[in-house]
Amino acid sequence: MTPAPVSELLLEYQGYVLAYRLRAAVGGRVAPPGEQLPLSGYAARRLERQELARTLIRAGLAPGRMADLDRLSDELMFGFWLNPSEVAAFLRAAIRQGSHPALGDPDAFAALLTPGEQGRLGRAGVRLVCAHHLTCLTLAAPMLDPDALAGVWKRVEATTPPLFIDPLFTEDGLGGV
Repeated sequence: MTPAPVSELLLEYQGYVLAYRLRAAVGGRVAPPGEQLPLSGYAARRLERQELARTLIRAGLAPGRMADLDRLSDELMFGFWLNPSEVAAFLRAAIRQGSHPALGDPDAFAALLTPGEQGRLGRAGVRLVCAHHLTCLTLAAPMLDPDALAGVWKRVEATTPPLFIDPLFTEDGLGGV
């Protein structure tokens, strides 16, 4: 397996920082435990998580080690922005405690960025960052809105393909069904 380019790893850390800030702003049950990790601390925990995942794949984990993997994933907010179930769980908890403007308002989300970050990005860059992360939050929509979920299922069911893969139509398979 080829290692991820440094830029991908830095983008991952950046996603962690923004998720940390958002969760801290929302507070309550979704507030992250502990202080925000510096890049070096994040990298060390990320390597630990990666090694646990490798061990799980190679040999299985000893009892309790899966809990360590889950704890590290939670601490690192690993996959927070791009995992629909993670986003849905976060939004459910945030909504239960009264929500936060940064969950839908680009200006409120932009307030999570430091003045230096906003200056580095410029106005168009800040808009892009806000649009990207607020769009990531919509990944949970089908899981939170029963009507949206029903709509997704209708589209899935309307596009159910017929049987077509080669192994089903060879002599060992169904042979011409």
